[in-house]
Amino acid sequence: MPLLTEAMRAAVGSLIDWRVSYPVDESDIRRWALAVYYPSAPPAVFTDRASAEASGVEFVAPEEFNPFAWAVAECMRATASRRGDPDALECMLGLPPLAFTTQLNGGTSAQYGENIRVGEVIRAESRLTSYSERDGRVGRMLFSVTTATWTNQRGELVRTERATSIRY
Repeated sequence: MPLLTEAMRAAVGSLIDWRVSYPVDESDIRRWALAVYYPSAPPAVFTDRASAEASGVEFVAPEEFNPFAWAVAECMRATASRRGDPDALECMLGLPPLAFTTQLNGGTSAQYGENIRVGEVIRAESRLTSYSERDGRVGRMLFSVTTATWTNQRGELVRTERATSIRY
């Protein structure tokens, strides 16, 4: 029995949510670098502005830096209570839940654009990119792909993330 409905097909391309970061601070970049490179020491260009400048590079955040890791300045809606809920996507889109019991991470990919600099404010918008379904050993499975586009306050592309979710 098919899982996809006409309403689900029509929702492809819809905005799921958006969020805005606080201005990025030098200490945010340092803390992130210390955390992701641990137990090794992070490259000095991410912890010391003078070292970065002496190396002839600008003091910027590592590509994988997440300005939303500690707090969010603004967001479209409170989605935290639905995290881990296999029907969260449909609920956020205003679609009827499908009563899934299991959700798996089907993979994530990222493409990077402009570096994130001190003082920048990042906006992330997530949209439903696609739905597909197929049969597996556990029965009929629904695959959903979402794309989050991050831009800085000048509208420059910072990052594009694609995430696949598998539910059944």
